[in-house]
Amino acid sequence: MFAKAFRVKSNTAIKGSDRRRLRADVAAAFPGLGTDQVSVLVPGKEELNTVKLYAHRGDAVTVYVSGGNPILFELEKNLYPTVYTLWSYPDLLPTFTTWPLVLEKLVGGADLMLPGLVVPPAGLPQVQKGDLCAITLVGNRRSGDKSSLPSIAPLALDPPDLEKEESIMADPAMQEDLRCLTLEGEDENGEAQQQMCGRKSLSEASEDSNSRGLNPDPTDSRTLQEQMDELLQRCFLHALKCQVKKADLPLLTSTFLGNHMFSCCPKGRQLDIKKSSYRKLSKFLQQMQQEQIVQVEELSKGVESIVAVDWKHPRITSFVIPEPSPTSQTIQEGSREQPYHPPDIKSLYCVPANMTLLFQESGHKKGSILEGGEVRTIIINYAKKNDLVDANNKNLVKLDPILCDCILEKNEQHTVMKLPWDSLLTRCFEKLQPAYQVSFPGQEPIVKKGKICPIDISLAQRASNKKVTVVRNLEPYGLDPCSVASILQQRCQASTTVTPAPGAKDSLQVQIQGNQVHHLSRLLLEEYRLPRKYIQGLEKAPKPAKKK
Repeated sequence: MFAKAFRVKSNTAIKGSDRRRLRADVAAAFPGLGTDQVSVLVPGKEELNTVKLYAHRGDAVTVYVSGGNPILFELEKNLYPTVYTLWSYPDLLPTFTTWPLVLEKLVGGADLMLPGLVVPPAGLPQVQKGDLCAITLVGNRRSGDKSSLPSIAPLALDPPDLEKEESIMADPAMQEDLRCLTLEGEDENGEAQQQMCGRKSLSEASEDSNSRGLNPDPTDSRTLQEQMDELLQRCFLHALKCQVKKADLPLLTSTFLGNHMFSCCPKGRQLDIKKSSYRKLSKFLQQMQQEQIVQVEELSKGVESIVAVDWKHPRITSFVIPEPSPTSQTIQEGSREQPYHPPDIKSLYCVPANMTLLFQESGHKKGSILEGGEVRTIIINYAKKNDLVDANNKNLVKLDPILCDCILEKNEQHTVMKLPWDSLLTRCFEKLQPAYQVSFPGQEPIVKKGKICPIDISLAQRASNKKVTVVRNLEPYGLDPCSVASILQQRCQASTTVTPAPGAKDSLQVQIQGNQVHHLSRLLLEEYRLPRKYIQGLEKAPKPAKKK
């Protein structure tokens, strides 16, 4: 993996909490990876080691090794995939292709210049300064592990012209620097892949980049941009024909995209407007407005809405809703994850030390967990067994020393002699410690002391003056933060990150760029069917545009 010798400081098996944190860091750093791919790359139970070493120049590097292969390494708090990971996931990063002769210069420490790149028919990848990229050679996009070197077909490229290559390399006037910074790996045959990154941190890079897992049709001879244009048109017409009603208008364009167009995207495909020729939703809708399919207006400053739709337009009426083939349906049904079912959450009560005398007659002790009905029965039986029910008024209960010590305040000890049944029971419940039980379908119930923390949704302002939506406490409800982040990234068309939650042990939080409370509300309440009482922060959703 390293071109020069290095020194190993330690090699230890990774802890469970560190494994989960690493999986979250990978999902945040490489949003193009799906949840299943992250779980394969950072396995839950297989052997995974953390190797701390010093590189040739003395840099401290942390390497994560799975199955004998280094899969990731961390340098200066930035996470990078190794060549072995890039070989397994060749589309993980934007890829630039170069020639073997150029590689020899790169191995010697030279920068990668623009003339040294092979430009495919679709053009070079769209990247920003500081984005992490991969470098491959003409003729092979990927290899295997340390013991083998299988080949994968390259992207469509123009045939190699060695004379042109040599002349370009000799022309200093054409050397426009791309600053390829880090030589990532070299195999026994001298072939190497490189990565480049600027000084921007991975968290910043993930905020600036969207998912790259577009899954274009490999049998389609059109360019990725042409395929994305067609998919954009298809989802647009499908949404108008099947989902949007006249009563929905005016409809925020962002809502139209997130709630309607994305849901019309075929299984196995991912709609990404930035990969289309339009680049922006507003530009695409301008084109649709010119074709008189929709009418778009800015009802409030900087916020556009669809105010009218011509449902009799020939393009809408002639659009045929595609039906997936039986074969593809079978594949999708076999591969998708089990649907989420909300847990059954039940409030319980724990017996504290100062109430043990009241509950010991019924066989319970300090720390016993009881349901509400059990508590009522125990209190009623205690009062009847000890002849505490008032003979003149059956609605009153006389307080013996044990009840006095359990439920009365100090200033009431000598003044309150009797209590109504409802007041007695209420006070008992208030003095008991809270607990709860969470039951998921097909699993053993989970009982914990304390109150279950609600899913917390908040808005935060980052240093770049960007607003982000932060979601915490998903795990108690059986929700995987990485899966939720992946869903929101696609629906909101916004970058997401998963990071350790501050002040919480082994808990993760999801950050989504922008105010995405509306999308969260639909996901948690309507799709996951979680009770509203277990979610706080829904009131922070942006106000809808006012109708004129």
